[in-house]
Amino acid sequence: MLYKNRMKTNSEEIDDFEGIANEWWDEDGPLKPLHKLNPTRIAYIRERLCAHFKQESINGLKILDVGCGGGLVCEPLARLDAEVTGIDAGKKAINCAINHAVDNNLKITYKCETSENHTGQYDVILALEILEHLDDTSIFIDSLTNLLKKDGIIIFSTINRTPKSFALGIVTAEYVLNWVPRGTHNWRKFIKPSELANAIKDNGLKVDDIKGLIYNPLIDQFSMSNKDIAVNYFMCAIRLN
Repeated sequence: MLYKNRMKTNSEEIDDFEGIANEWWDEDGPLKPLHKLNPTRIAYIRERLCAHFKQESINGLKILDVGCGGGLVCEPLARLDAEVTGIDAGKKAINCAINHAVDNNLKITYKCETSENHTGQYDVILALEILEHLDDTSIFIDSLTNLLKKDGIIIFSTINRTPKSFALGIVTAEYVLNWVPRGTHNWRKFIKPSELANAIKDNGLKVDDIKGLIYNPLIDQFSMSNKDIAVNYFMCAIRLN
């Protein structure tokens, strides 16, 4: 989940996440919301990849998870037989990911680096919960495009910049429910779907799908929505050439 932008290094945010690096796999710790939503986002990722590549599984797909943190997304995808690489700017997070993969006998490649200095070509690139921590979305997407194969797909997940996202994503999540440490998010950095779509198109990609991610407090579960993108949402982009 940690990423350094070449225009400006978000050292304070990196330090914040490094401070909780040893708690990535604590389901009741500061990263509890990610554990709670993980089954829903893994299901969505698998569904989109199977649809895009017209196959029944993600077996053999080369996937790059940018800002992988402790490996919460990498590990389920590796168990689905994808060829997974995770990169992150946080050394402690990467060490945590490596150790957890070894303990669970999973073959995942982890590197402490950013998308700008990473090399390789991938069928799939994941950029989950990263955009809201960056200073320049277009530069970041450009770096991802350089790593994407023709007909490859990028899946983004981020937070919309709306009054509802301020109320739920910051006030409720950080100050009422204490799901994440206070100050984790800056509402001004949240990105509207139209802004993300324009950045995607400016980098020669095509928007392929958009879905909302909603939380139901009555059943304490996340689910996907075709209509409600006012807070969290996913957007897919494909490379045509």
